[in-house]
Formats: sequence, structure tokens, C-alpha cells
Amino acid sequence: MEQVNINEKVVVITGASSGIGEAIARLLSALGARVVLGARRTDKLHTITTEIINAGGHAAYKQLDVTNPESVQSFAAFAIDQFDQIDVWINNAGLMPLSMINEYKVNEWNQMIDVNIKGVLHGIAAALPIFEAKDQGQFINITSVADRWVGPTSTVYSGTKFAVRAISDGLRQEVSNNIRVTLVAPGATESELAETISNPELKKLAIEKFRIDLLPAAAIARAVAFAINQPADVDVNEIVVRPTAQKSF
Repeated sequence: MEQVNINEKVVVITGASSGIGEAIARLLSALGARVVLGARRTDKLHTITTEIINAGGHAAYKQLDVTNPESVQSFAAFAIDQFDQIDVWINNAGLMPLSMINEYKVNEWNQMIDVNIKGVLHGIAAALPIFEAKDQGQFINITSVADRWVGPTSTVYSGTKFAVRAISDGLRQEVSNNIRVTLVAPGATESELAETISNPELKKLAIEKFRIDLLPAAAIARAVAFAINQPADVDVNEIVVRPTAQKSF
């Protein structure tokens, strides 16, 4: 399929300094999109953006804290200032500090809620008025297969992803018929997520048991590109992408 519905679109990506967000930015820019990258680590954003521009793409970046609604609103305004519009908003930023409930890592629970849930809501609040003003646009929320599965240590993390799945489904029903909402749920994928696990033994176990046979981040980027590239009257509601070897979680 030709990428005619991606070319020239302005795509905003949170959590774009590594992993899935970086892969999305690189692929979409190569397909003709104008990408706006946001994350906390501006050194990484600078490197990625420079490489995209040097390869002939169009990109800009700005420091972003998705837990801060003013920062997200400023990020949206920056995208408009750079490229005059926003066509797609990708809520990708996320954390995964897994732990057993009886470790009582309340600060980590709150951090996940702030980034994984509130960060998505802040993105919706920033982009939806822009989409409604032109009655056109697309949200893509990156969750995890944990949005439909829960196991020991993933209780709070899965809870945040279940919430984003519900938010996505509700948002789809509330917006106009011309605004699309897509949920992309990756299975085990190359990323820095495991680095946010603070328990050394659990981190080792997670890497050895669950972080094997990993998808390249580019596989998720291709799923995102597929959803964006559909004609305006086609809304891909959900895409679940697992490694072939990952069967049950």
C-alpha cells in the first residue's frame, strides 16, 4: 500500500527519545510525515531529530513532561508553531516499574498513574480541541498486552494500561465521526521499560523470563504507520502485536 495518507501529516509523539517512540519517529519521517518529538531527555531528542533532518526528513523536538498539563499544552503549541497543524497525536510515554503489591512501592504506583494514565489524558486535552476545530485528526495510544492481561508484579502497571484501553474506547465513542482513535498494544518489545524496575532481583527475572524473543521497536512503528495510512473513513480501533513466540501474555 502506498503511504499516501502519511505523507505531509504532522505527527506528535510523546516518549520519543528511545524505543518505540524513536522508532515511530524515524519510520514516519521516512514515509513523509513531519514529526514532533517530545520527552524529558533533550540530548537524545536532539540526536534523533538531527539524524532525521540529515536524512531529508522534517522534524522538531521540545522537552516534554507528560505529567505536567502545562508542559503538554506548550508542546502542542510548539507543534503548531513549527508545522501549522497537528494531524496525529501519539501517546507513547510510559513507565513499567513492576513490583509485588506487598512491597508497597506507593511512589512508583503514583508515578505510573501520573505518566501512564494522566499523561495520556493530558495529551487528549491538548490535542482534542485542535482536532475538533477542524473536525479531523487521530489519536494513537500505545499501551501493552498488559491492557488485557494481569499477573503477579504487573498489578498496578496492568491497571494503568487497562485504564488507557477504557479511555481509548470511551474517547472513540465521544468524538465526531471524523476523528479516529487507535490503540496499539505491543507484546514484548525492545525498549528501556525494564530499566524502570527498581528491585534488582525482579528486574533480572523480568529480563530472563519475559524480555526474550523481543520484537524490534520498528515492528510497532509499522503497526502505527498502518493505522495512520488508512483512508479517513477507516478507523483501526485496536492492533495487538506480539512476537510469534509470545503466546499467553
